[in-house]
Amino acid sequence: MNRRLIRPSLAEVKEQMGGGGQPARRKPIPPEQTHAEEFYYVKQMQARTPMVVVLTDGEVLRGTIEWYDRTCIKLTRTSAPNLLLYKTNIRYIYKDENGGANGQPVEPEMAHASRERE
Repeated sequence: MNRRLIRPSLAEVKEQMGGGGQPARRKPIPPEQTHAEEFYYVKQMQARTPMVVVLTDGEVLRGTIEWYDRTCIKLTRTSAPNLLLYKTNIRYIYKDENGGANGQPVEPEMAHASRERE
C-alpha cells in the first residue's frame, strides 16, 4: 500500500503564522527636502522679527531678514547698511530677545534700566 503525505498548502501555512498573505510593510523613506528652513525664514520675514546673525569669523550682526534664496539672505539694518550674506558664512541665526521696541539692541546688563524707565 502506497502512503501519500498530505502537506498543507503555502497559503494555509501563512494564514496559521499570522501573515495573512500581506507583504511586510517597510517604513517609508523620509523626504530629501523638508522645507523647514524656508518655513522659518518666511515666518521671521512676515513678523519682521529682530534677528542676530553670527558669522563663521565670530562677527555678530543684528537686523531683520528681508529676503532669502538658496545661497544667501538679505539682512536689513536700521543703523547700518543692509547686507547680503552668503549662508556658507553664517554660523547660526537666532531671534534677538534683547531687541528694543524700536528694533535697537539692548545689552543684557542694561535691560533692567530700560524696564525702570517705563
